[in-house]
Amino acid sequence: MSAPATPLLRPPRNRVDPRARRWWTVQALLTVSGPALLTALALAVCSMLFFPGALPWLAPLLLVALVLPALGYLLVMPRWRYSVHAWELGGRAVYAASGWFWQKRRIAPLSRVQTVDTVRGPVQQRFGLATVTVTTASTAGDVKIAGLSDADAEELSRRIGEAAQAVPGDAA
Repeated sequence: MSAPATPLLRPPRNRVDPRARRWWTVQALLTVSGPALLTALALAVCSMLFFPGALPWLAPLLLVALVLPALGYLLVMPRWRYSVHAWELGGRAVYAASGWFWQKRRIAPLSRVQTVDTVRGPVQQRFGLATVTVTTASTAGDVKIAGLSDADAEELSRRIGEAAQAVPGDAA
């Protein structure tokens, strides 16, 4: 006798703004790929100037250990992340999917919403993007929807606030 199949959770309906891919690419350049590529370049230049005999074995090592992973991260992560990030606001809950390698889906009941914040970092501002963070009465953490256009973020924040007020809270 087999156990009953558990229903699959469908992905949220709304995608983040396509400009989020460029934002994540710039983030990758500033935090991971850029420093790794600069380190590889600095080591290669130092080797050429001071230890030219090390270049035949150092160059392939730098390529495999720093350059290829940095370029792979820079090219793959933004596209993969864009394919995962999505959100949806229903009548009773807000639903968000995020991540890229480790993927996370969060559903928060509107009756548990405590605050709704809109954050625009300096790089996000450059691309006209924002992140909406929904704080709930849960110890599991916030629901974050990153990569929204400024207008979508403002509208979503407003709609979540209105919906949270309209949904009766749990009487505990």
